[in-house]
Parts: sequence; C-alpha cells; structure tokens
Amino acid sequence: MNKKYVTVIVLVVLISTIYSGCIDEKTPKEPEKPTTSDIAVFFLTNLSESNYEKAYSFFSDALQDVLPLDQLPVVWESVINLYGDMEEILSVQEKEHDDYILIFLNTTFSNNYFLIFRVVFNQENQIEGFYIDSVEPITGYVLPSYVDPDLFTEFDVVIGNEWPLPATLTIPQGAGPFPAVVLIHGSGPNDRDETIGPNKPFKDIAGGLASQGIAVLRYDKRTFAYPNETSSDPNLTLYTEVIEDAIAAVDFLSTHPLVDNDHIVLIGHSLGAMMAPKVALLDARVSAIVLLAAPARPLEDAILHQYTYLLLLDGKIDEAEQNFLDELNESIMKIKTLNISDDEFVLNAPKAYWEYLSTYDPLNTAAALDIPFLILQGMRDYQVTYDDDFIMLEKTFMNMTHTTFIAYESLNHLFIAGEGTPTNTEYFLQGNVAEKVISDIVTWIKNLVGQ
Repeated sequence: MNKKYVTVIVLVVLISTIYSGCIDEKTPKEPEKPTTSDIAVFFLTNLSESNYEKAYSFFSDALQDVLPLDQLPVVWESVINLYGDMEEILSVQEKEHDDYILIFLNTTFSNNYFLIFRVVFNQENQIEGFYIDSVEPITGYVLPSYVDPDLFTEFDVVIGNEWPLPATLTIPQGAGPFPAVVLIHGSGPNDRDETIGPNKPFKDIAGGLASQGIAVLRYDKRTFAYPNETSSDPNLTLYTEVIEDAIAAVDFLSTHPLVDNDHIVLIGHSLGAMMAPKVALLDARVSAIVLLAAPARPLEDAILHQYTYLLLLDGKIDEAEQNFLDELNESIMKIKTLNISDDEFVLNAPKAYWEYLSTYDPLNTAAALDIPFLILQGMRDYQVTYDDDFIMLEKTFMNMTHTTFIAYESLNHLFIAGEGTPTNTEYFLQGNVAEKVISDIVTWIKNLVGQ
C-alpha cells in the first residue's frame, strides 16, 4: 500500500485556521486519554498505514476470537483493492445504542469512493466490530459547460512580496483592457481553486467569467502556502490572513496592461465575503464587491450554529454530543469576553485573531462604502443561512440603491445545486457552481462597465 498520510477535516468552511488541518505523514500520536472517537480515528489511521498490530490492540477479546491478527491484513486489503488507499477522514460522529457506542467515520478513498465506516465500541472503549455502512462513487473535477478554454488564457503568476503566493491569472482573448476580479477565499487553508473534494468553485468562477470577457486573479491562501508558519503564529489575524494578500492581488491587477484599472471587483466567498468590505475600505482601487454567502452574524455564533445543525441531523443531541457543545460554548464565551491568555489558542486561533475580529463590524463597514454590491445566497446553505444572514444583510442595505440581492433556492454553500436536507458530506459529491450564478455575476459586472 502506498499510503503517505491521512488528513482529518472538520467541515466548518467558515473559519480560517480553525478546525482545519492534517495529520503528519507519520502515524499520529495516540492521545493520552483518548475518547472513543479518538480511538476510532487512530484505529482507522493505523489500518491505512499497515500498522496492523497496533490497530488490532484496540479489539476486544471477543472480536480477537472471531478475527485473528493474521486475518486483519486480508480484511483491509480487500477494502483497498476495491476502493484504493484511504485519503481523508472527513468527519467523525458518535452515537450511543443500547450498551454500545457507535462511531461513524466519513472517509474518501483514492479510487474516488466515499465510504462511511461504523466502529462499534463496548463500555470499556474496546472495539467489538467495524463495518462499511455505505459506499458512493466520487467523480473528479468536471469542467462546466459554460467554460470555454478557447476564449481565455491562464498564466502562472506570483502575488505579494513578504509572503509570495502562487496564483493564476485568467485573461480573456482579445486586446483588452478587461474588467477584472480578485477571488477571496472562504475559511481554511484553501488553494487558489478553493478545492473541496472533487469541487473547485473558484476554478468554475474564473473560467466562467473569463469565457465572457472578465479577467480573474485567484491565488493560494497564505495558510495553504505557509501552513507551518501560520498555524503556530500567535500574531495571526484576519488582516494578515486575508486582507494583506487581497490587497496584494489588487496591486498586481492594477499594474497589468490588459486590466481596466477603473473596474477591479472583489468576489469574496464566506469568510472572504465577510472581509471583502474591509479590503475595499482600505483600498480605493476596488470599484465593486460581490458577496457569496456573506456571514452577518459573529463568526463564533456561526460556528456554534453549524455544529448544532450537523449534530441535530438525526433529530437528537446525545450525551457525548451535548458535552462537545458545552465545551464549544465555553470556548465561545472565552472569545466573546476575550478571556484568553497571550499564549493560548482558542478554537485553534490565537488571542490576536479574536481581538482583531472583535473590532470589526462587516455590516457597518459595508454600509459605509459608496460602491456597488451584489449579494448572492444559496437557500440550501446551512453554514451561512438565508434566514439568519442574508435577511440581515437585506435589512442593512434596504435603503441603498447600489446593492443587488439574489437568492437561489436549490444552491448550497458552494453555490452548487442539490436536493433534500443539506449536509457536509454533499461537498464531496462532484458538482459545479450553477450557471445562473455565473451569468448573474457577468451581467452585473458588464452593466457596471457599460457593456
């Protein structure tokens, strides 16, 4: 087996370094006082690394009687022969059933499959059984029909000086100058395409806009390009994580001969949408802003909402889940009161991060800007919601003539269409940003330009 690493992702796409990360290329160290969820992750990780004796040590005597150690490699290799190597543990959920604790691990495998494992624990935190509950194929990225690569050219470029970031400039065919867009990421250490599973929303947007005469600059986020430096930085703030690099991107576009300097537009998604007004306030070269799934509530409140929503998908909160929410509420109270020591990280972010955020009001900042806004919202978005965020934005801008609002009934947080109850796992099913979103953005920008 060619497994090098396993990443563990908690899908809160709102917050930047918070709840995002990866396990080192070596098998992770077992926690000193592991929970059943910890053991389940450690067990599956050891299987993926062929550490069969360690994985076997978590079995109860009863399971060891049924499944001898020399048969464990046979069982696991039958899985990887079908589905490939395990690549990611997307999320972990815990449920109690009679005298057992059930841990569900949502995973992806290299042959493009999404598997849900069920690991059954007894009251002594020993594994009594493990099963594959479901298998779904995951297709790779598919170029959307509205993108025509013959109508634009893409160039590898670099933005910024102190923290140089790899980037892609997408330029339409023709003499120009073209109106241009800077894409500002959502949370987490995102690459320039904002890749999540097989989906690449920023790649869709860049190709879709460039196919219709609008240049686009997208770049790897600082926390993606410099993970070690940023993850332990006690001075990390949203200014250093988001704003500085967005301004560097505007710098790059403003000096490009094929860019219309009078029409440089920011398109921010989620966390990027929350910070885009601040970028425009600091940089007068920004002529307009598009907000995709813009949070209107405090960030910590949105995090609590997201976790509560996911835990309630089965209709109840069990004891383990309530304990988790209680701990999360304690962290949120620390954030709200800034009761954080200088060397402490709360929700994986330092005190400086939360101090900066406490001074920033995205609604008042946006309302103070005298530039056009286009505010778009997916109504299936459970992270930034229509009822709690979009409606609040509408109320803020209700008397401003330079703002346009559009909501899409079937779209989720990535502006990809779906059906039924929205969940975090649907982000790992292949899709593209809806064509209507692309056409609405194009029409709005071209109206600004007078085309």
